[in-house]
Amino acid sequence: MNPMPEIAPLLKQLRLSGILESLPARNQEAIENKMAYAEFLALLVQDEVARREHKKFNLRVRRAGFRGEKTLEGFDFSFNPNINQALIQDLATCRFIEEKVSVLIAGPCGTGKSHIAQALGHLAVRQGYDVLFTTQTRLLGHLHAARATGTFERRFQAFVKAPLLIVDDFGLKPMAPPHDEDFHDLIGERYERAATIVTSNLDFSEWGDAFPNRILGAATLDRLRHAAYRVILDGESYRSPRPLPETPKRTLGKEAQKA
Repeated sequence: MNPMPEIAPLLKQLRLSGILESLPARNQEAIENKMAYAEFLALLVQDEVARREHKKFNLRVRRAGFRGEKTLEGFDFSFNPNINQALIQDLATCRFIEEKVSVLIAGPCGTGKSHIAQALGHLAVRQGYDVLFTTQTRLLGHLHAARATGTFERRFQAFVKAPLLIVDDFGLKPMAPPHDEDFHDLIGERYERAATIVTSNLDFSEWGDAFPNRILGAATLDRLRHAAYRVILDGESYRSPRPLPETPKRTLGKEAQKA
């Protein structure tokens, strides 16, 4: 007797699609290996848990808003050998998230700041953390639009409560009021409560230039820098253009040579 037709609707009703998908194969495996009922049931439950965890992972990745698949495994450390790999590997443990401190990444364009920041974000997602990835421009634009529609507090709290917030391209564009105040308030709310990664093309000594109000900028950066991990990237850009193709040399024809 094949119990599948009777069991399938019940599994769907209970939303146990992981068991539903693996049941035929697991049933055959149990028959061939003469498994005990408890062992067979344990395998089915493990399949269901694995499916749910995979579904949660994919959902966290979509919500994070990463720019493609930027992982630490795909980062070419050999291109810029001066990168502090020991520090990057330490950050890869995501211990800084539990410490609720910042990771500040600075370096010229194309040296891998966004890649490393997103790679750390991916590792955090794998460990079950909710992550939000954005740029300074997009972050402040969202808050500005939310203020206009009366949803500022809800959007602001979404950025505040993320266990890991990644702000890319800080200082790429100077902030104007009230954007500098919004950024200050956001960093202030997250200070010692959640981890934040910030990347910038600016040298650390130049970060204050992004704020029109120097006092406000100093207060914001003071919170960001407290107990923060600093990563300095230097060297050639990964985005170097391809070399131009060689122009073929012109050769004179036999007629021209005779002339």
